[in-house]
Amino acid sequence: MLDLDSTATSLSLLSLSFLISLLLLLYFASGSTNKSSNPCPQSYPLLGNLIAFLINRHRFHDWVTHLLSSSSSSIQVNGVLNLSHGVCTADPAVVDHLLRSNFSNYVKGSRFSSVLHQLLGHGIFNVDGDLWTAQRKIASHEFNTNSLKQFVSHTVQSHLSHRLIPLLSDSCEAEEIVDLQEVFRRFAFDNVCNVAFGVDPGWLDTNMKKTANNSVNASFVEAFDYAVELTSDRFMSPVHAMWKIKRFLNIGSERKFSEAIAVINDFALNIIKSKESEYHQIKDDKNKEHNQDLLSRFMFSTSSFGFHDQDERRKFLRDIVISFILAGKDSTSTALSWFFWLMAGHPRCERLIYGELAAAVVASPADSPTNFSYDELKKLNYLHASLSESLRLFPPVPINSRLALAEDILPDGTYVGKGWSADYSAYAMGRMEKLWGPDCKEFKPERWLNDDGVFQPSDQYRFPVFHCGPRMCLGKEMAYVQMKSIAAAVMYEFEIEAIDGGGDAKKMLHPPYTLSLLLKMKGGLPVRTKRRRPQPDNHP
Repeated sequence: MLDLDSTATSLSLLSLSFLISLLLLLYFASGSTNKSSNPCPQSYPLLGNLIAFLINRHRFHDWVTHLLSSSSSSIQVNGVLNLSHGVCTADPAVVDHLLRSNFSNYVKGSRFSSVLHQLLGHGIFNVDGDLWTAQRKIASHEFNTNSLKQFVSHTVQSHLSHRLIPLLSDSCEAEEIVDLQEVFRRFAFDNVCNVAFGVDPGWLDTNMKKTANNSVNASFVEAFDYAVELTSDRFMSPVHAMWKIKRFLNIGSERKFSEAIAVINDFALNIIKSKESEYHQIKDDKNKEHNQDLLSRFMFSTSSFGFHDQDERRKFLRDIVISFILAGKDSTSTALSWFFWLMAGHPRCERLIYGELAAAVVASPADSPTNFSYDELKKLNYLHASLSESLRLFPPVPINSRLALAEDILPDGTYVGKGWSADYSAYAMGRMEKLWGPDCKEFKPERWLNDDGVFQPSDQYRFPVFHCGPRMCLGKEMAYVQMKSIAAAVMYEFEIEAIDGGGDAKKMLHPPYTLSLLLKMKGGLPVRTKRRRPQPDNHP
């Protein structure tokens, strides 16, 4: 009589043996055609770098920094089952090669666009080729206009005066602990929505326990936040097929993600429709000036584009504006959180910045940095140097990626295969002794100043925090204006005491970050605020 249990066991073992043999065959077959002799640390057959990644996930960026510091060239990265390959670098010459001199070979590519397509569509940060060129041309023109710079500056000043400073004043008087990272996130979101849409979500309120001012805005805020969080999880997943399977089956987090995208699309479409009516009124009346937000500007700039229908034009506008909201939503708040954490751990630098602000107020018609003009902000050299030093150590986007269209040899001799990813770590570059000297892990704003105390910018390929080459961040100058405005206003009014003591030399060796697209602080930035100077009787 046939032994069914024995037969089933034999078939299972046979299937498993066949699977293992097939995987080994694929592994060695791919290895035999691999021209690479690149250093590839902690990589194993079939599993690639997965084990090392999981072990070092909690300190991922410092692990990458160690690997790159220990290698004389870029390092190779292997995916699970040997199905993907890539390289990672911290060499300025290689970054120049990837982002400028061989720009046409290194694109966003399918991995990047597939992860972000539902959120960004065909927006400027998610496309290549002619579509990117057309959007970049329009955006470059608008970002260089004085009217947009003034609009951004006015928006920041208004939110500082009516929201941020009053909120911190209330927490100071109540002797409450406030999460400064969350405060900055809400401030930045309100600010970027005003700049992008001309719409105020009202997410930052003097009572942090309140939601936005109306349910529509609140739903948009919640949906956008969730979409960004899940997009980050997609990128960081060691097995990319998992989220794609969940999306195909429309289950779990991917189902919730689709629902969030629907909320975002409805919100954006309603705003676009309202702007269209304003656009036609202004177009018919030549004496009227169009609104200053980015959506209104792009409507005028793209009016001559050959869209097939209204829906296509609306989708194009939606993708552009959502892209800029994503770019500005958390990057500024993340940068400011690390800056204030470092200030709390470096009181000497804090005193020097306050001295610079006090001297600037004396020389200005403004009664506080909240009302400083663009030119007055430019003169704050030590503050600018301190922000740059913070960005060097804690870049908001710690690692960036490209896809190779054809095989290539990098300037350091590293081989890159067709279809490989090519990453550069801005986080690691800020901690490379050969780039910044033996004190590279110390916070020293003075490294950015000349003998006269004037700020001196670094080469962009040594300091790629704002990206480099043709795709260099168009909002770099405005980002500095925003950060300087916020830092100056807050530091002039308050002393910020971090509950954990701040980023002193010891804590900087093991910084508390989370693994995501942005280098957010783990657990936020809980602080107490203390008045720096007496307030007049009529102070709110």
